[in-house]
Amino acid sequence: MELRQLEHFIAVAEARHFTKAARSLNISQSGLSASIRALEAELGTELFLRSTRKVELTQAGRALFGESVRTVASAAAAREAVVAVREVLSGTLSVGSEQCLGLCDIAAELADFRSRHPGVRVRLGFAGSARLIDEVASGRIDVALIAECGVDALGVTVRRVSTEPFTVLCGREHSLASRTSVTLDDLARETMVAFQGDWGARLLVDRALSGVRAHRTAEFASRTADLETNDVHSLLDLVQYGLGVAVVPAHFAGKRPDALASVPLDAPGLEWSVAVATAEIVSPAAQAFLAQLEGSALAA
Repeated sequence: MELRQLEHFIAVAEARHFTKAARSLNISQSGLSASIRALEAELGTELFLRSTRKVELTQAGRALFGESVRTVASAAAAREAVVAVREVLSGTLSVGSEQCLGLCDIAAELADFRSRHPGVRVRLGFAGSARLIDEVASGRIDVALIAECGVDALGVTVRRVSTEPFTVLCGREHSLASRTSVTLDDLARETMVAFQGDWGARLLVDRALSGVRAHRTAEFASRTADLETNDVHSLLDLVQYGLGVAVVPAHFAGKRPDALASVPLDAPGLEWSVAVATAEIVSPAAQAFLAQLEGSALAA
């Protein structure tokens, strides 16, 4: 089994199409098909269910996929470590983050990093913290800036950086806007605007609200959000137009202060903790980025 074959296998598994995978790898489709057939012959089983429209992983293929991703990532890290001995960083730095964590200006940090290390290709993606932890565990992301939300994964190291309370955002004409604080019991009677289920704030607030809504029907008690979004600006829009209230980290109080009221949430034990997640083995490029953060954003 060759590393090249695993790279080919991953490309087909992600694209679910041989032609698209071949194009992304810049090789011929016949060459890619031959590589996959050789891998299947060596393993003694089919890895894909093929059809005229797309391909799907078999049970054996699903078992191989996760290990293949980790193997390819480890091989890349090994190559980069050798290059780093020459004091010239290269390779790829993959960073993931939740939106508006309140930790740092991620765009500015990456721009600074790329100016220092022009030989490193930088990738950035935004997602919920639960998904980002899985991405680190699978080797797809080197460094993830996340909210601690009770989700962990084998082989992932999480280091807390900062903590702050939650606040409730509502329209300035909302009945809660004049309050000095809001409790979870108050929120149980409100229409809620929230991020999607894998975001840190949603996971934390869902757990907190589930208890106080238990006196309602089981169906309603399990639905802690009425309107969902995967974008910070959309959440602010929904609240501004009076469609509901949102429970968010305290630093959100500085967003649209003319249009939205921010009322402290009185919920002992519910806090927003931001952390950095990495795999146990960190590439030289990721080490350099973490060192940069230590000297700037994380030290602030």
